[in-house]
Amino acid sequence: MGTIVAVCTSGKQGVQKQNVGSAAFVRDWGIQNDAHAGNWHRQVSLLSYEQIQAFRDRGAPVDYGAFGENLVVSGFDFKNFPVGTRFCCNDVVLEMTQIGKQCHTHCEIYKVMGECIMPREGVFARVLHGGTISVGDTISLIEEAQTMRVAILTLSDSGYQGRRDDKSGPVIREMVESSGYTVVHTQLLPDGVEPLRSVLCSLCDNDAADLILTTGGTGFSPADLTPEATRDVVDRPAPGIAEAMRYHSLQITPRAMLSRATAGIRRSTLIVNLPGSPKAVQECLEYILPSLEHGLEILRGTAGNCARPE
Repeated sequence: MGTIVAVCTSGKQGVQKQNVGSAAFVRDWGIQNDAHAGNWHRQVSLLSYEQIQAFRDRGAPVDYGAFGENLVVSGFDFKNFPVGTRFCCNDVVLEMTQIGKQCHTHCEIYKVMGECIMPREGVFARVLHGGTISVGDTISLIEEAQTMRVAILTLSDSGYQGRRDDKSGPVIREMVESSGYTVVHTQLLPDGVEPLRSVLCSLCDNDAADLILTTGGTGFSPADLTPEATRDVVDRPAPGIAEAMRYHSLQITPRAMLSRATAGIRRSTLIVNLPGSPKAVQECLEYILPSLEHGLEILRGTAGNCARPE
């Protein structure tokens, strides 16, 4: 059980949030009149009071809201909870959707202190049920989610032979771990149907992973046979995932139409082919990860269907 220490908002992005004491939380949107509210997965940001205080004790002159956080809460170390964990405060129900956030431009705090705690300590949530939260209110843990297990398979002849470093696999690992997934297996394999086909079967049939992400082998080279190996093993195709990645990537480069990536389900494991380049991996994974979470919950029997409530 925790306590709300500050409720911070700002009406414009790029302007430091201020402690307003109380705010209305809107379902599937965020905090009313807050610049970062919207129909996306980072509707509300939360930061531990204890982490802010530890930063202050080092001489950092920071006010509540300085890190961009909406809620300052004592009693919880949020980064230790998996994505999917739910909290309740009065009538408001929040569900964690992301742990940490990549800092693309260093803020003023970083320039003074040499670091910022939000990228590693802050978490984000969406509003499942609306209401009002005020300073001094009690916030409780409703449900701690079970983390989804991820296997990462990199396909590259040169990488397998030690002539080239695997750069895409580590990108995938960083992104899924920051989203609350647990990486249980990584492997570098040569291009081709085998041994990829056998590894996929082993991981799925032994229930070793909930999600398998492959990178590489989806192009036009004769050795690019990752989609063939994937289609060989899946019980049910999931074409919408690859279609979504191609659609998103086509907004960036017309060469995205050359991707032959596919996706599908074997038993209770989802397999998704990602591109081979680190940049393309990041672009695609950022786009599909929020929706994959719900699909995996359905696959594992821990969520309902995709229909939106009336």
